[in-house]
Amino acid sequence: MRSTKYLFVFAVVSFLVASQHGSVEANDPDLPSNAYLDGKTSTVGIILAHGRGKYPTWLVVDPLRKGINSQLGYHTLSIQMPTDDISWREYAALFPDAHKRIRASIRYLKEIKKVQKVYLMGHSMGSRMATSFLADNPNSGVAGFIGVGIRNGGDAPLDSDANLRNINLPVLDLYGDGGNGKDARHADARSDMVSKTYTQVLISGADHKFSQHEKEMVDAVVIWLIKQN
Repeated sequence: MRSTKYLFVFAVVSFLVASQHGSVEANDPDLPSNAYLDGKTSTVGIILAHGRGKYPTWLVVDPLRKGINSQLGYHTLSIQMPTDDISWREYAALFPDAHKRIRASIRYLKEIKKVQKVYLMGHSMGSRMATSFLADNPNSGVAGFIGVGIRNGGDAPLDSDANLRNINLPVLDLYGDGGNGKDARHADARSDMVSKTYTQVLISGADHKFSQHEKEMVDAVVIWLIKQN
């Protein structure tokens, strides 16, 4: 069991080291493309999880990974989450794979890059997968969660609202009130969790993809991260 674990870690590390300056395809189907930006001597890293059916350099995660690295010098690792041509409710079957990828990414940042504080970020379906991971793994070593366009609803493990109520970490809940208004309605349902450790930030006019509001989104996350560190 121990040797299997370290073979897996070695495979992850070998792949990620090769992809330090962008996105590449891995030969191992369990290790798909990732987008990593080196934080050099920084001891803080961010793992980013994109939305349903997307990829590591898609909207929301791409400006965040670049902005955080540029402004704070942190390591940023945007990972390829499991995707399939299925309904969002059927995505529950993909969560074990998502958890495995998040876990491997944490190990990479901590063991290879010597990161001491790891934050996990998720957008849309990525927020469902990330909050599910954190709820199921309270000792994962993650220092805080950043949710952008967090989605509620669905049975376990899909409901980010239910997941977040089982997470004892600092949380940034970032949302917009534009588009179809769904993000604002979902955020309102979570507003009772606002506290010293749970922060909600509204970006006025932003839609679910934060189109034309990327700067405000990045600035809000950077400000929150600075307060944590």
